[in-house]
Amino acid sequence: MSLLRVQGIGKAFRSYGSEWRRFAGWFGLSVMPRTEKWVLRNISFDIHPGEAVGIIGQNGAGKSTLLKMITGTMHPTEGKIQVNGRIAAILELGMGFNPELTGRQNVFHVAGLMGFSIEQVLEVMPDIEAFADIGDYFDEPVRVYSSGMQARVAFAVATANRPDILIVDEALSVGDAAFQRKCFHRIENHMNAGMSLLLVSHDVESIKKICTKALFLKNHSQQSFGEAKVVCDEYEKHLFSSGDESQKSMMRSNIKQEHSPLLIDPSLLITDELSYGDGRALIEEVWFENCSGKPANVLNMGDDFVIKYRVIFKSSVKSPIFAFLIKTLEGISLYGTDTESLGSKTTVYDEGDRVEISFNLKNNLASGTYFINCGMRDKLSEEVLFISRRVDVAMFKVNQQKDTGQVGLVNLGAKFSSVIIQN
Repeated sequence: MSLLRVQGIGKAFRSYGSEWRRFAGWFGLSVMPRTEKWVLRNISFDIHPGEAVGIIGQNGAGKSTLLKMITGTMHPTEGKIQVNGRIAAILELGMGFNPELTGRQNVFHVAGLMGFSIEQVLEVMPDIEAFADIGDYFDEPVRVYSSGMQARVAFAVATANRPDILIVDEALSVGDAAFQRKCFHRIENHMNAGMSLLLVSHDVESIKKICTKALFLKNHSQQSFGEAKVVCDEYEKHLFSSGDESQKSMMRSNIKQEHSPLLIDPSLLITDELSYGDGRALIEEVWFENCSGKPANVLNMGDDFVIKYRVIFKSSVKSPIFAFLIKTLEGISLYGTDTESLGSKTTVYDEGDRVEISFNLKNNLASGTYFINCGMRDKLSEEVLFISRRVDVAMFKVNQQKDTGQVGLVNLGAKFSSVIIQN
């Protein structure tokens, strides 16, 4: 059974010339509008449990209008929308928030609009406050919040209780990288439990990575609906062959990051890491160093860099295996290895030993933000037994020094050549 079925819906904005004519139309009297402008028409698709559907299209294509009709804040002029479950939506930033109320008071307000009782809100309030993680600002008026703080509270409220369908309209783009990773992790957990996701984004690469299907809106109507990669490829073909420079610039802005001499970006802080192990050793600190040997979490594409972490041993351990894993913001594993795979021998470490671990890498990653897992496991154990592991313990950003037109997750260092073949 579909969680959401959209059948031939459309939306027209009409002007009747007088309030009396509009009033008559409300009661079903045959009154022709003076003007009629269709902003969306002939939209049909289904969403099933556990599916992630991305909505793409140029500005003004009708994406936000479609979401408002699905959530019930706007009624379609024609067609039918059938919802079989509870919807939670994060549409316009701060939508539903009263700027004069505190974050905590707005939680009661917004959750009440979503149909939750005071008792239900009180039950999840500690989780909402912890997830939003805005400190004392939670009890300050929302009017003093930054856009990122509003996004934190909005997402925390919308996902505190798993909805059947979560709708997100670009709201996460204003959050910092660590919070985005935190949100993607919660979305992933909810989807594993059967939640469906409806995501609007201009970032086509994110749609390809996160979504199983995509809906392409063009000229206020449905251009295509189907497998995410196929639909996204069609959208990119439309953008880059249409001559629309503003849209081309927007697409390039998702790829391009200007070179910056900044080595340490203080905004790349981890607030939601997971640590565990059997206690025989502890990973104390994790950091990165650039090709000059300086601590840095902002790295340049193509340069060498080092992943480092320091381990203190609480008891003697023989020949442990040290490892790391690099992941995208969405949690996709890109590359990981360990000392055993590399053929690097380790020794016996005694209680009280402090050891600095280094993995030297060539930075073949494309521009973006990445996360690190670090761990050490027992080589002598028949099962995978972690002595110490830290998940999402640190993150770093890769800068592209110039606009090369490169896309994707990795930089394979392509070299071009051509030969004129004589007939």
